[in-house]
Amino acid sequence: MFRAPASADPADVARKQAAAPALRMPPPPVMELDANGRVTSYKMQGLSVPQKARNRIGELIFNALITYIPSHTIRQGFLRMCGSKIGRNCSILRGTTVLDPAFLTIGDGAAIGFRCMLDARAGIYIGDNVTIASDVQIIGGGHDVNHPDFLPVPIPTVICDYVWIASRAMVLPSLIGRGAVVAAQAVVNKDIADLDIVGGVPAKVIGKRDANALQYTNNSRPLFY
Repeated sequence: MFRAPASADPADVARKQAAAPALRMPPPPVMELDANGRVTSYKMQGLSVPQKARNRIGELIFNALITYIPSHTIRQGFLRMCGSKIGRNCSILRGTTVLDPAFLTIGDGAAIGFRCMLDARAGIYIGDNVTIASDVQIIGGGHDVNHPDFLPVPIPTVICDYVWIASRAMVLPSLIGRGAVVAAQAVVNKDIADLDIVGGVPAKVIGKRDANALQYTNNSRPLFY
């Protein structure tokens, strides 16, 4: 029986693009199906061979080597060479893994801790003065568990200005509003409104942040970190 593979909700994508016009997403998947709806050929992103080669080779080199070099300039410079858009006065600490760097966008003054996972295969936007603590995972989608070919479903994630995501939280594809806070070890599986403080598994609202607190600037780049 024919069943169309699942895909990102256009309304969800449009809402994220409206919140973050600088969000960059890869071309949609390209697939060929037989008469029974089974996949005979699949590409998660409709990229040209040179684009895909730069993305994949850059990803391999960064995650195997560059991410451990104790220099912000070298690490961020390499990601920019791979197509990442990274603003001023940012820090991405050692051991962070980046998937598909060509679709990673980071604003000014963002601080990303040690050993994070930035899965940008569907596009990640991180706004200005965002703080992401160590061991946070930002996941770029899921799989269609009800399709016989278990196809990926890439969905972008947007993290707006002044968000704080505490240690070991996991962020599934969502829109996290300006000034929101995600508690340690929380699992975000849906959108979070501006200034909401959330915690738990799955994350639920546990408080509200004072809007007047959003006046700081992240500009720390500790040496050799």
